Amino acid sequence: MAKHADLKIAAGLSIYFCDPQSPWQRGTNENTNGLLRQYFPKGTDLSRNTADDLAAVAATLNSRPRKTLDWRTPAEALNEHLQSSQQTGVATTG
Repeated sequence: MAKHADLKIAAGLSIYFCDPQSPWQRGTNENTNGLLRQYFPKGTDLSRNTADDLAAVAATLNSRPRKTLDWRTPAEALNEHLQSSQQTGVATTG
């Protein structure tokens, strides 16, 4: 993450870092790293994989139910969140 500022600008992302000595802030991150290691052992050169290879791993992980999401998949939880945040009505004029 030495170039996190460049990534933030280039991709328009917000970058957050966990506080030192605060492992509870890293739970999902650590779990996800462990899941990714099943596909890409430490030291793997990701440039040897195609975009389709990486997308397939992402799709597999996003379709895996998670205890922290009440056994919903991340994709289901995101879809539910997006649907609940959409406005259902139309503004009236007075």
